[in-house]
Amino acid sequence: MSTYNKSYKVNFEIAGPAAMFTRPDTGAAPVSYPVPTYSAAKGMFESIARLNSAYIRPTEVEVCSPIKFQRYTTNYGGPLRKDNQMKGDTSYQLIATILIDVCFRIYGEVEELYKPLDVKTNHLHHLQEMFQWRLERGKCYYMPCLGWKEFTPSYFGPFREETKVDESIQITIPSMLFSVFNNEGKYNPVFKQNVEIIAGRLKYAE
Repeated sequence: MSTYNKSYKVNFEIAGPAAMFTRPDTGAAPVSYPVPTYSAAKGMFESIARLNSAYIRPTEVEVCSPIKFQRYTTNYGGPLRKDNQMKGDTSYQLIATILIDVCFRIYGEVEELYKPLDVKTNHLHHLQEMFQWRLERGKCYYMPCLGWKEFTPSYFGPFREETKVDESIQITIPSMLFSVFNNEGKYNPVFKQNVEIIAGRLKYAE
């Protein structure tokens, strides 16, 4: 919880030809959620700006394009292949259901992890200003992605005037992965039930 009275809010827009926010309950042929999970949104914020003493907590996502799913096939060559595939150095063909032609607006608020020794510095305001400055100049620590690393954005930056929220979208997600790790970086998966996208907007809640 912040020790400052003022809230420090930030936001960005992200769009791309493909996205994958995996539902853990879909197994070997994964299917995407219709919107980014809290963890995915948090990772996008952290790709632009970060501090040891504060972080940006995602608060809301707006869907700005129709939700469209498409079958996607790729060759997986990682360590989770079967033994015979590892020995033969062959790939595993992974079939997934992904989102295509996506556009989201994501909102966040700077939160304190701990108070720095330098009490004269408002580190929450500092992180807010750092994020806005870097976003406007296209600077990042690593390329933000739309779920899977190979799904890079076609646009990532400040809100564009022509982008509009698709208010026709009304969806209830029975169970949605909220986060995989806690703020200390420890594995602690959290799920939320009956998560609603109302008029194209989903509010994350801790």
